Amino acid sequence: MTLTEQLYWGGAGLIALWLVVFGLALAATRNGAVTPGPATQEFGTDPEPPGVVSLLGNNWRGVEHAAAATLLDLAARGLVELRQPGDDPARSTVHLTEAGRAAPGLTPYEQRVLVRVAARAANGGAPIGAIAFRDDERAASWNTALRREIIAEARLRGLSRYRFAPLLSSALLVCAFVPGALFTVAAIMGHHGVRGAIFVGVAPGAALAFLLGKALGERATPKGLERAGHWAGLRAWLTAHEDFAQLPPASVTVWDRYLAYGTALGVTSLTGRLLGFDSGDRRRVWSSYGGTWRPVRIRYPRLRPGFGGSTGRLLQFAAAVGVVAGALCAFAILRQPDWAVAVDAHDGGSLRRPGLVLSAGWVGSALLGLVVAGKFSRWTLFVAFLAMMPGNFASGNHGWFRDAAAHEGPLFGELAAIVAFGALATYFLALACLERREPYTITGEVLRLESRKGKEVARFLALDEGNTDVTSAWALPAASQDIATGAQVRLRVSRGTRTIRSVELVRAAMPEGDRVKAPKQDAP
Repeated sequence: MTLTEQLYWGGAGLIALWLVVFGLALAATRNGAVTPGPATQEFGTDPEPPGVVSLLGNNWRGVEHAAAATLLDLAARGLVELRQPGDDPARSTVHLTEAGRAAPGLTPYEQRVLVRVAARAANGGAPIGAIAFRDDERAASWNTALRREIIAEARLRGLSRYRFAPLLSSALLVCAFVPGALFTVAAIMGHHGVRGAIFVGVAPGAALAFLLGKALGERATPKGLERAGHWAGLRAWLTAHEDFAQLPPASVTVWDRYLAYGTALGVTSLTGRLLGFDSGDRRRVWSSYGGTWRPVRIRYPRLRPGFGGSTGRLLQFAAAVGVVAGALCAFAILRQPDWAVAVDAHDGGSLRRPGLVLSAGWVGSALLGLVVAGKFSRWTLFVAFLAMMPGNFASGNHGWFRDAAAHEGPLFGELAAIVAFGALATYFLALACLERREPYTITGEVLRLESRKGKEVARFLALDEGNTDVTSAWALPAASQDIATGAQVRLRVSRGTRTIRSVELVRAAMPEGDRVKAPKQDAP
């Protein structure tokens, strides 16, 4: 065995050894089983806040509904107020009280939730649906920070700890890249080039580091398991109340902190769903632009032809569909029944394949249009090849393909396609002409920004102009500057393609409470 082979086998052996050690570490750090205590309505002498209870109730895997539970706990303590003006719980509102404006002695994650609520309810209150973020990245960042702060609180109380000790995780991370070093030396000795050496050196370590990263997390302490069992008993007591799961958020005035703990433990399905601190509903956004809060429904014109297209692109599309219509028309008029292709049969004879001719004309017309539109690729060629396969057509001297080929003049389907493509070409030409007109100017507040597939594809921008409860998204070119949700902007737009030509910032986005200032420390 050569030295190069020995290095490869040595690296493979180290990977196997690493996986064995990693598996043993996983088995040794498994979370203990929670033994549910008896059903009880008592919180205990020093109860953990609902945010920490959400971690314990989810077996240290996550903090689902922790933000909603914390908001309800703040309401039970009189820092915020939840009101339900009608019969619909979704129309409930949240208000900041005088006590909530001072809010001394809050934990970092409680302060984070209160700041978020205060930012949305600054002008006399806000609907609970307005608490949700309008941006996916901001929502993810906010919730990640919230989870980190809740875990820190749980560790401070002795309820949670790292699954892997820092020394063990560091050693596993370093050792994950040792096999790659052996592979790199072997690749260099085998004259596989620098790129090959780098790939075989980095890829195994990256894969093992990914496994290690997925396993890192929290696990319970003995005290944590004991407290989790107590809260499991409270969950059993709350579950016994049949109506508890459907309690609205405003019922916190009656149920006090029980509603907060029930939300943290996953018992109150309605309240946990309504009090969302995520990215919210992308098709229904609460807006206060214009003076009053109202839900604005957003339409995304994904299938609208010419959406976001420039004049040149519209003319190119018009030419493409016009070519398809012209090619289909010429093929349908010139086609003759004797164009059928003879194909050898299994018994030595031949069969006429009229379907092959029809498919060649239709597929060829479509490919010609894709070439003109600039959308031709190897995948379209592959699909065209599948469409032209002889097995797709009826064989023998019968079948609808033969009847269609013998038809005098264009088929009904061909006529329909020619008319449709002709109308579409006219539509694109009309849009191109409208693009030459002076753009309209509109002003409003940015509700949402939605990306689409492709780096050079226009993004969706939903704007609230303040005069309607329904709006259709505009096309913001990919090269345009980023606009924060919540900013007030003045847009110059083309209504035909719903394309934004220019953006002028009127007022920057107001703070949404996604950042929490660190509390000031008293001087020693």
